[in-house]
Amino acid sequence: MEGPFGKDRVCGVIAAETAVKMKSQVRLGLRKTRTLELRLDYLRDDGQRAAFLSWLGRERPRAVLIATCRSRRGGGLFRGGVKEQIEILQHAVRAGCGWCDVEIETANNIAAGELRRALSPARVMISHHDFRKTPRNPASIVRELSRAGGHAVKIAAQCHSISDSARICRLARGRRNVVAIPMGEIGLAARILSLRAGSALAYAAIEQATAPGQLSLEAMLDLYGAGKITRRTRVYAVIGDPIGHSLSPLLHNTAYAARKIDAVFVPFLVRDLRDFLRCLEPFGVAGFAVTIPHKEEILRHLDECDPLAARIGAVNTVVIRGQGRLYGYNTDYVGVLRSLESRMQLAGSRVLLIGAGGAARAAAFALAQAGSIVCLCSRRPERVRSLARAAGAQVVERADLRREYFDAIVNCTPVGMHPRGGTPLANAELNCRIVMDMVYRPRETELLRNARKKGIATISGVEMFLAQGYAQHEIWMGERAPEAAMRRAIEGVLEREEKSQGKGHSNGPR
Repeated sequence: MEGPFGKDRVCGVIAAETAVKMKSQVRLGLRKTRTLELRLDYLRDDGQRAAFLSWLGRERPRAVLIATCRSRRGGGLFRGGVKEQIEILQHAVRAGCGWCDVEIETANNIAAGELRRALSPARVMISHHDFRKTPRNPASIVRELSRAGGHAVKIAAQCHSISDSARICRLARGRRNVVAIPMGEIGLAARILSLRAGSALAYAAIEQATAPGQLSLEAMLDLYGAGKITRRTRVYAVIGDPIGHSLSPLLHNTAYAARKIDAVFVPFLVRDLRDFLRCLEPFGVAGFAVTIPHKEEILRHLDECDPLAARIGAVNTVVIRGQGRLYGYNTDYVGVLRSLESRMQLAGSRVLLIGAGGAARAAAFALAQAGSIVCLCSRRPERVRSLARAAGAQVVERADLRREYFDAIVNCTPVGMHPRGGTPLANAELNCRIVMDMVYRPRETELLRNARKKGIATISGVEMFLAQGYAQHEIWMGERAPEAAMRRAIEGVLEREEKSQGKGHSNGPR
């Protein structure tokens, strides 16, 4: 069923300083959606606005066009008064815009009936934007907007917690004429999931983001398939801090598309684990992946745990079962074994693990069970000694690494991840046959590059990432993962990043 804005609920945002650039963005946007917002306040002067709207009137693209010329008081760039603002919107209506977005700061200066008459035959959306915080009572804001006499209302608010973003999304539930927009990095996942909650629109940038956390139109439609999300869509997620580097959404959304599964996989920036867990039910989350720094802390919140994951003391995969019960698994274990066993004999081999966190715990137990002699080195002495006792491993001091030799060295820390880069070990400490890095983006880290230059065989973190992801899919979906499609997607994006940055030195966007 179509909403008040037509079939396409993902709205492409057109924003540029010149008419020429605006026209170019309109053409780009129409390739993917037939709903476009025209940010007329971004045009640098009245001449550019007149040129663009004249072109629009001649072209008359077949699309739902939403004109806005947001004032500075309402969070926009327009410096003129209310009279000038309405005149610009009237010109946009004559040029074919079927909707006008008028911020509440302007609407409060005009009688409701007068505003609708001034912009007729276009329909009016009354909007509220708070770029600092989520209002304590956002429902009261929606009631205020509704009283202003528009045909639809929009509330956009900066979110400082997952709970904030859930409160904004909840405003759209059961109402066809409400647009709910959680803003900010923490609100990114909720921007997508707002459509599942019933928001009439979600906004995405054609070229220039106009609000914090706004995704590109390409990401919204191609990566997340947001245009197809309904209340029945199953939700899966990856949680962590940082989370922007993660390719898990690409990995799993590719699998859903290949298997024609009605599901979406989104990234949540989680600084407070309890805050996220409180929002599982509001967002309809059916399962989630866990990454740094929550792999060990999540254990305290589980109702049940796979015995092996409990023994490892770290969980990277959670299934939500009946009555919201959380069941934990560890697929990092599988990823480590699959990555190394194809390149070396594990039984009797001496393997050094750098780090003592959740990833190192999974690797230590996996390799010990496979018969390897596991050695650990970490800057956290208490944690590394505790892990050594639990896994039956040896502790090697950093000062001794230059004199030691190993069959393999595995980096289990985030050192080397874009954008910081770096390496956990000096070249003189790389005394081994194989170096493996769990960091997978960039595909060749500084550690792997240094090892390759010394003639040491290397294993990219991509191999482990893929293997653990295949296992996650099988746990959540109860079927074999489409491995070939998932591998092509991940390798494709990493290869493109390498080409754009120079082969072997990928620090591309995450």
